[in-house]
Amino acid sequence: MKIKLFAALALATPLIFTGSVKAGNPQDLQRLHLTRGCVQCDLSGVNLRGAHLIGADLRGANLSGANLEGVNLEGADLTNANLKGANLTSAFLTNVNFKAANLNAANLTGATIYDSNVYGASMNDMIITDAEIYHTGIGIGGDAADMFPDWD
Repeated sequence: MKIKLFAALALATPLIFTGSVKAGNPQDLQRLHLTRGCVQCDLSGVNLRGAHLIGADLRGANLSGANLEGVNLEGADLTNANLKGANLTSAFLTNVNFKAANLNAANLTGATIYDSNVYGASMNDMIITDAEIYHTGIGIGGDAADMFPDWD
């Protein structure tokens, strides 16, 4: 009996602590899920893994350290957003506006990035291993951004 009780506690304990982890602003996260818009929201450290945020308005949002693995942000507006250290592994980033965004140390491993605007974006120490990047000013050496004009 004691072993079964111990086993149940061992399995439930991580669930108790997972629910108490603070990340971002819960109201902002709820607004994003309801409206796909969250201008200047605090979504730092949130887990949006696999979310479909097609056309989301995230201008000026703080997504630093967020888990955006496998997220679909097609057509999203991330102008002036902070994505520092965000995990965008295998994300779908077609026609995304990253104008003046902070992409420093963002992990874009295996991401699909087509026709996106990175004009004025900060892109130091990004990880772009195995990413598919077309018609977007992201490249090795830092000169790629100059080849593509701003959308505005």
